[in-house]
Amino acid sequence: MSAEPLRVVLCWHMHQPEYRSPLEGEFLAPWTYLHAIKDYADMAAHLEQAPEGVKAVLNFPPVLLEQLAEYAKRIGAHLGNGAELGDKLLSALARPQLPDERAQRHALLERCLHAQETHMIGRFPAYARLADMTRRALETDPGPDYLSDRHLADLLVWYHLAWMGETVRRGDQRIRKLIDKECEYTAEDRSELVSVIRDIMAGLLPRYGELARAGRAELSTSPYTHPILPLLLDFATAREPRPDLPLPDVSGYPGGEQRAMWQLEQARASFEAHFGIRPTGCWPSEGGVSARTLELIGEQGFAWTASGQAVLDNSLDNGQLNSNTLHRPYRNGNNGPLCFFRDDELSDLIGFTYKDWHADDAVGDFIARLENIAGDGDAGRVVAVILDGENPWEHYPHNGYHFVPALYQALFQHDRLRLTTFAECAENHALPVVSLPGIVAGSWVYGNLDTWIGDPDKNRAWELLCEAKTVYDRKLPEIPDVAQRTELERQLAVCEGSDWFWWFGDYNPADVVAEFDALYRQHLKALYRMLDEPVPDHLGTAISRGHGQPELGGTMRRGQA
Repeated sequence: MSAEPLRVVLCWHMHQPEYRSPLEGEFLAPWTYLHAIKDYADMAAHLEQAPEGVKAVLNFPPVLLEQLAEYAKRIGAHLGNGAELGDKLLSALARPQLPDERAQRHALLERCLHAQETHMIGRFPAYARLADMTRRALETDPGPDYLSDRHLADLLVWYHLAWMGETVRRGDQRIRKLIDKECEYTAEDRSELVSVIRDIMAGLLPRYGELARAGRAELSTSPYTHPILPLLLDFATAREPRPDLPLPDVSGYPGGEQRAMWQLEQARASFEAHFGIRPTGCWPSEGGVSARTLELIGEQGFAWTASGQAVLDNSLDNGQLNSNTLHRPYRNGNNGPLCFFRDDELSDLIGFTYKDWHADDAVGDFIARLENIAGDGDAGRVVAVILDGENPWEHYPHNGYHFVPALYQALFQHDRLRLTTFAECAENHALPVVSLPGIVAGSWVYGNLDTWIGDPDKNRAWELLCEAKTVYDRKLPEIPDVAQRTELERQLAVCEGSDWFWWFGDYNPADVVAEFDALYRQHLKALYRMLDEPVPDHLGTAISRGHGQPELGGTMRRGQA
């Protein structure tokens, strides 16, 4: 047994795709600001309030950082001079007069039901009553017409109160007052709620920057718009773990290596612009790695990266995966960044299992498992717990308010466990590093790339992107204006994002598939229009129609099938 404490890294990765329309600038979905006021605010507060010495890794792709900053700017301008917000949901909350157009009201009523049933709706009786009335009204075509402005105003307020972070609900008297009021919210009440949202959004990135400067958080980045780099580089990498996987009916993504390098270069530049610091590490989108991906990450100066346990398992000889092999930093060959691999069991316990446990029991179980690891292995090990930092908490009581701080406290107090960061591990030259003779491409999801390619709908989406990229490559040299070329490069990058491909497939929920399908095609159409090219007729046809009911709505997946 090793005498030194077992190193433990908690890495919370956040991301949202680009929701802004490139032509009008309107946010086409509200998920960025809703997760910001709930999850990003709470995760910052948990670290701020934890004992000194508690630390974690927080990962933000630049496409998310830019949207957070844009929301803060727009809400400030709206409250200052009445500027347009460019978000239908937030605008409905903020304007003195509620919308009277039938289709818009219907869409708002539907949107205000998109919340976790037990912990976000059922927790608040006033909201639960409104939600029940709204559902009944939506069952028939004329039903919503009978819902008054008072109903819509109260529903809008309660939707945002339910999406508010627990630390905000408990710490902001303005929110406490609105919750206690329960109903009959006025335009002034709604304006005050928007002021709270403004304060959260304006303070969010500075808070994370301060946590990094204080050594409480390591901030890391992902490729600029969160693409799956191995697939940009070579579709055939998807067959390394799955030799029989069907691939798109094209040879590959045109110019994929240049695009992958651009994604990494822009990630570093944007991250530095927002935080004023250079990121030490890069969490490749969804832990998607291949041999060439690791090389590019190293060439861009990143000291560490990470992926899934099953990727390591696929890359080792059969039967070699155990605590001594999993809980190690690796390097592919003799050069490149350190690579850490996710402990699937521990990570998925937080993501999927502990939500139904009492917080003390969950933390006790987690610590006991770490104690078992600490007592059964060699020195120099690092346990990498890596998971979504935004989607689990709505399935926990009080948005994880009891679990996360208790987890931090228990890890901090334990004399055989030591919270650290990947950057600290990379800087520790005494830490043993294992050389991998090669790596099998894959991601943290099942150790393969099937989540983003191989399904007929996913493959069709790649074919449409390749088609647009071919037009882009033909037209770009004809455009002399540097600013226009920069806008086009960014719009292409938006279309390369991973989220579109994640949601395609009939195993996903129909309403979410429809939303992301429409967003993806809208971004592709915008690219054609920006290139002054005709939009192909087939972009008017849906790519995918889901009808599944995946675990937790499909926003997260387990590391093991």
